[in-house]
Amino acid sequence: MARIAVIGAGMGALTAAARLAVAGHRVVVYERTDTYGGALRRFERDGFSFDTGPGLLPLPAVYRDLFVKTGKEPLEACVELVQVDPSSRHVFADGTRVSLPNASRAGVVTALDECLGPGTGNRWGDFLVRAREAWDRTRRPLLEEPLWPNWQVLAEREPYPAVPHKRLLRTRRAGTLAEIGAWELRDPRLAALLESHALTHGLDPRVTPASAAVLPYMEHAFGVWYVRGGLRELARAVYERCVARRVEFRFGADVTGVLEKDGRASGVELADGTVAEADFVVAGVAPGTLDRLTAGTVVRGEGGVPPQPASASRLTVLLGLRGARPEGTAHRTVVHAADREAELDALFGTAQANPQPTVTVLRPDDPALVPDRDHEAVTLTTVVPARPDEPGEVYAALADTMISVAERAIPDLRDRLLWHEVRTPADIAEATGTESGAVPVQALAAADGRLLHPSNSTRVPGLFTVGGWAHPGGGLPHAGMSGALVAGLVVEGPGFRGSQ
Repeated sequence: MARIAVIGAGMGALTAAARLAVAGHRVVVYERTDTYGGALRRFERDGFSFDTGPGLLPLPAVYRDLFVKTGKEPLEACVELVQVDPSSRHVFADGTRVSLPNASRAGVVTALDECLGPGTGNRWGDFLVRAREAWDRTRRPLLEEPLWPNWQVLAEREPYPAVPHKRLLRTRRAGTLAEIGAWELRDPRLAALLESHALTHGLDPRVTPASAAVLPYMEHAFGVWYVRGGLRELARAVYERCVARRVEFRFGADVTGVLEKDGRASGVELADGTVAEADFVVAGVAPGTLDRLTAGTVVRGEGGVPPQPASASRLTVLLGLRGARPEGTAHRTVVHAADREAELDALFGTAQANPQPTVTVLRPDDPALVPDRDHEAVTLTTVVPARPDEPGEVYAALADTMISVAERAIPDLRDRLLWHEVRTPADIAEATGTESGAVPVQALAAADGRLLHPSNSTRVPGLFTVGGWAHPGGGLPHAGMSGALVAGLVVEGPGFRGSQ
């Protein structure tokens, strides 16, 4: 039985802790805040309750596997999963609206043809077939295995089978999502639908590799799910599974250093001077934090992949509304920007103001979130640059703009509004420990490796990294995958090659 110190209680760290405890190790989790879950936090006011992090769960199979491998009770015995249908409703710049069924290719093709015109559905369906090829080529090395030592193969090879396109007397193939939209989908609304999947992750579709086609494919193939009571309930269930497996938690325990002895990790030091010895250390922290904990030694990325640059964050507006949620309301509506280029320039270029951002509107049908059925809890989110020190008035103005944009989905919004709360990148930084408040994206192939993440092993034997800033990157499913990979590397050693 080995002693394992886990730094942080985010979802990647929790999944690693549960798996390692089941393998017979003594696991202690040190969390600097007073709670677990990382970004999966909850805000409550006047009987309303909101998720302040992710609001939907893709790929629930990752957490189903965790619960199967760590106990007798399956995931569905611990939380109530609800498949969201439609998976999303889209309001495009020209006023066109379309609702997309959850995990139904035929249904999506029909819906697009009916709302956007004949032929649009088939173009999107054909795109999904090509996206599936990209998924099949990259799924295992990017999600199910430790990062390859020769990761450059993933960085150089574009897995998306782009359709040849003749332009200016030359045959070209799409290398970015924006080019897929322009050359293969050939409809500005389909292009906006495609690009919104990148934008949601804080990626600029103009430079994001075509391999990111896996993002809409994953949602189409595996569906989108909601956890009754909010995604915070998933964090609670994983935490309770850890406790049941006798994982120890030390909240309010600020780790200030990773100790080394004889060239390998040997424990952690806390802010109060306490030293906790360990045979392995698992760090679920951001790159800058890990650099500080290791006295400036660059330890991330045994394979040489540098940490991803922190660029994009989220602005979230929580709305308490009077009046019941109308029947037939979509759980998620994406209101697209009137001028996508202006939006992208504001986020990733030199423009200073975003005239009208793309806004995601979440309207869960969940009595647990409201004081009674005569009220509704609504969450608005948009992507913003990772600037936690931005003046509050800037975010206040943007929040008001977001409310105006959301009126395209909820026409009587301002008449029903009781109050609103704004959650900024600074709030994300406080919850997750990421200095910039940035939100990591999942690993993607191609693009010279700039969307890969450092491996879970480090250059210090016995020290591993887990969570969104390590392989395979950000997002709830990927956090769970990173936990499984780290547990495999600790239990089976460097020869571990992932689940078969």
